[in-house]
Amino acid sequence: MKPTELSGLPDGVADHLEGEGIEELYPPQAEAVERGVTDGENVVAAVPTASGKTLIAELAMLSAVERGGTALYIVPLRALASEKKTEFERWEEYGIDVGVSTGNYESDGEWLGSRDIIVATSEKVDSLVRNGAPWIDDLSCVVSDEVHLVDDRERGPTLEVTLAKLRRINANLQTVALSATVGNAGEIADWLDAELVDSDWRPIDLKTGVHFGNAINFADGSQREVPVDSGGKQTPALVDDTLDEGGSSLVFVNSRRNAESAASRLGGVTSDHLTDEERGELRELATAIRDVSDTATSDDLAECVAKGAAFHHAGLSSEHRDLVEGAFRDRLIKVIAATPTLAAGVNTPSRRVIVRDWRRYDPEFGGMKPLDTLEVHQMMGRAGRPGLDPYGEAVLLASNNDTKEELFDRYVHDEPEPVRSKLAAEPALRTHLLATVASGFANTREELLSFLDNTLYAVQSAGSAQLESVTDTVLDYLAANEFVEREDGTITATEIGHTVSRLYLDPMSAAEIIDGLRDAEGGRSGGQYGSRGAMDAGDADESAGFVSGNELLDDDPLADTDSEAGDEPDDQLTDDADDVSALGLYHLVSRTPDMYQLYLKSGDREEYEEVLFERETELLGRTPSEYDDVAFEEWLAALKTARMLEDWASEVDEGRIAERYGIGPGDIRGKVDTAEWLLNAAERLAGELDLSNVVAVREAKKRVEDGVREELLDLTGVRGVGRKRARRLFEAGIESRADLRDADKSVVLGALRGTKTAETILENVGREGPS
Repeated sequence: MKPTELSGLPDGVADHLEGEGIEELYPPQAEAVERGVTDGENVVAAVPTASGKTLIAELAMLSAVERGGTALYIVPLRALASEKKTEFERWEEYGIDVGVSTGNYESDGEWLGSRDIIVATSEKVDSLVRNGAPWIDDLSCVVSDEVHLVDDRERGPTLEVTLAKLRRINANLQTVALSATVGNAGEIADWLDAELVDSDWRPIDLKTGVHFGNAINFADGSQREVPVDSGGKQTPALVDDTLDEGGSSLVFVNSRRNAESAASRLGGVTSDHLTDEERGELRELATAIRDVSDTATSDDLAECVAKGAAFHHAGLSSEHRDLVEGAFRDRLIKVIAATPTLAAGVNTPSRRVIVRDWRRYDPEFGGMKPLDTLEVHQMMGRAGRPGLDPYGEAVLLASNNDTKEELFDRYVHDEPEPVRSKLAAEPALRTHLLATVASGFANTREELLSFLDNTLYAVQSAGSAQLESVTDTVLDYLAANEFVEREDGTITATEIGHTVSRLYLDPMSAAEIIDGLRDAEGGRSGGQYGSRGAMDAGDADESAGFVSGNELLDDDPLADTDSEAGDEPDDQLTDDADDVSALGLYHLVSRTPDMYQLYLKSGDREEYEEVLFERETELLGRTPSEYDDVAFEEWLAALKTARMLEDWASEVDEGRIAERYGIGPGDIRGKVDTAEWLLNAAERLAGELDLSNVVAVREAKKRVEDGVREELLDLTGVRGVGRKRARRLFEAGIESRADLRDADKSVVLGALRGTKTAETILENVGREGPS
């Protein structure tokens, strides 16, 4: 099928596709058209990576716009949202307006109503529904990318419930779901009342196999000789072999530390394959990476990049990841050693994928556990870029014949596991049941159960007993904490319940915050269960948050976070406002389910017990007994997280924080963003409950947002003035906005170290004649 044979698309689109070199649609794309994807029919496309899923989505969305509708494209990651927006913007010359929205969970996104195609994460779409975005009612097409992630314990329930709500709002909504090849694609299609395109076709050949001895043994029985030197290191040999043919490699390992050490070693391989021009470009790239943050992680990454290698994991900042991914796509970086997060949809194909580590530590399992087949297949699918690579290779590593056979059985020959709903668990249902009531989707127990019948869980369950039981437990919890009221069989959200839903908080987080703020005023929580009512210890562990801090909020493009060394925090630092200390508030939000706490290492307990002894009076709420090991260790882990936030808000150098807590710049940014969001929610809740400590909460939020001590808050309120610039201005005698408007320009210039920067900031503060 040729693009020019397609009907129902905006004028010029078909010719544009041919201009991009698409002479014929791929077989899965043609099948999707035959099954009605351009005619408004629901379609599930379960096809391998790089087999044209995105074009299937574009055909659905563009035809929906041509019919006068609006299309929504749901992605699992913010980084993927930006990537897809850029990709879809090529249709703007044909009158298609594209918008993207990923942060600010309190917004109704009204401005998005003027866009034809909207790209957003599932969490953002969920929040838009909760906040009554008016354009949601007018959607005619929704595309769910990576829909197999409904199997994910953290993000899956949000995607599942959001799709159910969108289909409930608009009965005629076209639903297109894109998935990797999974074991039960037909079940997903049944759930969405969709036609199924289930294919293993790829545009270029993907050869999968296991390296053992001195050769790759492929699934088709062929071999490729890749000798290993006397040191027995398979990965460098495979990377070197790929480079000999001009290809790039992705190496998947099971931890951050392994990613960094592997990249460092592989730099010795890639450096021998670089041209002089590439060396120069890589030196410039390494400088840009160092400029992102003053941390050892930044320096280590830059050293690897200068040699043509890189590592990739969640501890990197978003700027680091963007630089690395872009250079890898341009084939400037020759190899990336990555944790499995890189396999989750970001466009980073390579000639050869090497799955070095196929086990990772699982605390529930109690040791190293083999990865799921679906996850390894996702990694393998990164191999081979259409148009650039003649083929792709995915290779697992075995050190003996028994392991080789196990890897063939488990990953090469076996089919991916079926996708299973993770909805019927209290942590997942807490937030979604409250939102369902607050949004008006259901106002009785029967209506709630009826709504849940639209989920994948209902399709997969033989009966509803488990879901009914969990629903009743969660409703008891919501009522006990005064988020809902029940009367004569009717369930309604209270005013505070509506606020919690709009703020996109886990109700347990809200209860914890309210309990702590009331405790600071000498009162107790109104709920009979307090913040953990109706949830046992196992459930509390399970509720470690449904979205990581790195995904919560968009980074501030003007954030000035490459801080210089600052003073150490005063161990007794407190705020004047209401005698509630910043540390107490940071600890309060750090112990909520919505904050991923820093890991309490074996040597940390004694240190933080001492901190607890010194500063326990600042903490909000009762310290658990040290004989309750789980609760007490969680309390200390929250205290460690709070101390990190206090360091940040006391202008301690970013590199020093990273070294002190054993984390990367991405972790720091993620914790800061999450704390800012939770403190904003705490401020709203304190105001609504008429609590006097709202001012203290607001100040703690602002300090963590700007990363400064109290005396710099006025200066950091000026756009473009971050923690580093504010401190330099303050030390030059400029202590406020008023001072900045009146100060001698030479003093301002000396502090800001750049004419253009100084002029922009003076203009932003409202100074006349800023030149």
